[in-house]
Amino acid sequence: MAEVNSEHPLVVVMGVSGAGKSTIGVLVADALNVRFVDGDSLHPIANVAKMAAGTPLDDDDRWPWLAAVGRTLADASSEGLVVACSALKRAYRDAIRAEAPEVIFLHLDGSHAVLSRRMEGRTDHFMPASLLDSQLSTLERLQPDEHGVVVDIDAPVSHVVAAAADAVVARVARTV
Repeated sequence: MAEVNSEHPLVVVMGVSGAGKSTIGVLVADALNVRFVDGDSLHPIANVAKMAAGTPLDDDDRWPWLAAVGRTLADASSEGLVVACSALKRAYRDAIRAEAPEVIFLHLDGSHAVLSRRMEGRTDHFMPASLLDSQLSTLERLQPDEHGVVVDIDAPVSHVVAAAADAVVARVARTV
């Protein structure tokens, strides 16, 4: 396992759609004093069109995207970065780690009811609420040997951000 840069951490805010990856990611990046990139912006156009049509991505769609996420993190290793990226399967996280071994995964976790409510309340996102069950069935939780932390999202945003930033800092301290 690579050593984590305590001053400039590389963080992937992960979880299913509706967990708040972008919202929490921006605020955690601010708290850690690093840049934020929404991993969705790294998807090829074909992936976005497929998801917008209500079709889940397959692994052939994901591998180039995950490599791009990892390269983006690796390129920011001297300044730190937070990237929002679903990273639902261990293999996906491994693909990111192959490019950026020092990454820490921050899993934003919530119940089906909380996630559904959040997804149904937004109108400006390409991921329809109908794909939530597909994402939840795909999710493989972080394993003890992965650099990562889990934060419950069923709280006010300010509490989630504080818990997330504190958990990342504590995880960094354990790996340095």
